[in-house]
Amino acid sequence: VLTKPLDREAVPVHKLLLTASDGGRPSLTGTVEVVVSVLDVNDNAPQFSQSVYKVQLTESAPEGTLVVQVNATDPDLGAYGDVIYEFDTFDPASGSDLFIINAKSGEIRLKGALDFEAVTLYMLQIKAKDKGMPPLSGHCSVELEVLDVNDNAPEVWVTSLSVPVSEDASVGTVVALLSVSDRDSGANGRVQCSVWPTSPFGLETRFLGSYSLVLREALDRERVSEYEVEVRAEDGGKPPLRASRGVRVPVCDVNDNAPAFSQAVYTVLARENEAAGAELARVWARDPDEAGNGRVSYSLWEGVSGASVSGGGWRPASSYVSFEVRAVDAGEPPLVGNATVQLFVVDENDNAPVLLPPAGGGPGLDPFAGGVVGGSVEAASDAGSETLWAWAAWGAPAGQVVAKIRAVDADSGYNAWLRYEVLEPRGKGPFRVGLYSGEVSTARALEEADGPRQRLVIVVRDHGEPSRSATATLSVSLVEGGEKVLAVGGSSSSGLVLPAEGGAAAGSASASTNVWLVVGICAVSSVFVLALVLYGASRWAPRSAVLSGPAPATLVCASEVGSWSYSQRQSRSLCVADGAGKSDLMVFSPNLPPPPPSNAVPKDTSQAEPSSLLDT
Repeated sequence: VLTKPLDREAVPVHKLLLTASDGGRPSLTGTVEVVVSVLDVNDNAPQFSQSVYKVQLTESAPEGTLVVQVNATDPDLGAYGDVIYEFDTFDPASGSDLFIINAKSGEIRLKGALDFEAVTLYMLQIKAKDKGMPPLSGHCSVELEVLDVNDNAPEVWVTSLSVPVSEDASVGTVVALLSVSDRDSGANGRVQCSVWPTSPFGLETRFLGSYSLVLREALDRERVSEYEVEVRAEDGGKPPLRASRGVRVPVCDVNDNAPAFSQAVYTVLARENEAAGAELARVWARDPDEAGNGRVSYSLWEGVSGASVSGGGWRPASSYVSFEVRAVDAGEPPLVGNATVQLFVVDENDNAPVLLPPAGGGPGLDPFAGGVVGGSVEAASDAGSETLWAWAAWGAPAGQVVAKIRAVDADSGYNAWLRYEVLEPRGKGPFRVGLYSGEVSTARALEEADGPRQRLVIVVRDHGEPSRSATATLSVSLVEGGEKVLAVGGSSSSGLVLPAEGGAAAGSASASTNVWLVVGICAVSSVFVLALVLYGASRWAPRSAVLSGPAPATLVCASEVGSWSYSQRQSRSLCVADGAGKSDLMVFSPNLPPPPPSNAVPKDTSQAEPSSLLDT
């Protein structure tokens, strides 16, 4: 009789020794061995070696990777001890698509890709059951922790954008708001951001994952009208992953540039008889602003002084005119640029030479001639020809100056440069005229055969193109002696001196002539030596001594073909006898600072010249 339950798994066979004894004395006994085999029944469920399996696996593990092998045992025999493995539950349920288990061996392998960013921990419930009827089963759990790898690049989003940006925006202006994230964890998810180019924009962060694109430097639309900004993000993985986001930032124009002329000063040459409305020059101002801010209009800021338009031709009051041109843009408020136009009037040969009357208006003694000269104008012809009277003594040597033709031309430069020629008589006459001086002198010694009177027609021409001219008729009376001529000249008011009679006066006139000739030669020699000394002193003297003076510096041009130089503001009158003054100096004040003051006092050069024709 069983006194307690059997357990085959504990004692599969029981051996019993059965003894039988009688009641005699001595009693006799008999024994027998009883072997009891305990038959198995399915009374044991499979048991796992661990109730919980903890496993770590990187998310980059490939398909087929062994996760873990579970093991369960069943002490029963036969089919009661055969164990079959299977998944019971998944947490999360998506794990059913990622894992597979071998029913016989208990190996769990991957059949899909893990994603740390999706699921970081899987809880797998494993069931092991035998083949009994009914089957018994055992359970365990597998905890699979997914380890992160740096498989996700940072992501950058623009959440707010304020464009276009005005070019006068202040430093610190927020242009855009950005959000940056990385789905990885740890160092793999720590992101550093930068901006390229590094100027004029920068990044500021207020809290994790949020950045502001701000202005770090002043903008200039005229230099860069639009920026392509790239925001770069990099995580801390090994190797690091990067991402970027482009931001287009256009710059809005403001009226911050005034029109600028290509030249501060324009120098223009214009002919004096230019027709009204003719184009003298073109000025151009550039405004780099756009639209209305860069639209430029022009005007004369200061009226033209010293010029007028009348009679269909432009006639300046002076050979130099200066005025300002103003360029204004259409911005708000408008900005202004200025340029100075210096207009030089180029002379045209529109004036013929004009003969001037003698210095005294009547006869007089020329110290250079050694004889008597007359200078009264007998008649002024409307055709440009005038008759002059002069006197010379018989026996005067060659080269004796008997008269001087004085003329002036209102033009300037080459147009006013005069030359003198004898038009009549042609050939070899007793008189000649200086090509540029206008001095009429004897070509040879005068003889009685030359007659009592010589008529010369002298033409005065300028160097213009075409040349203009005037003619003068000079009537030279030949007399016997200077003293008689003086007497006659003193009593004559008509400018005509008749020859003296008698031979006694001839010797006296000859002696007087010799005296005056010696005086004239000495005077000419003295003047020549003095001129050489002054020329040498001015040639080798320091330039500062010549240019020094209390007045501001002025720019002087001798003619339109001359060279420019600076000198002190001094005036020098160019005049011929008592005729009208003539000057072809063009004087104006340049835009230069005045020279340092000097204690030297400039020499006064405003005194009148001798009453003789100066070369023009």
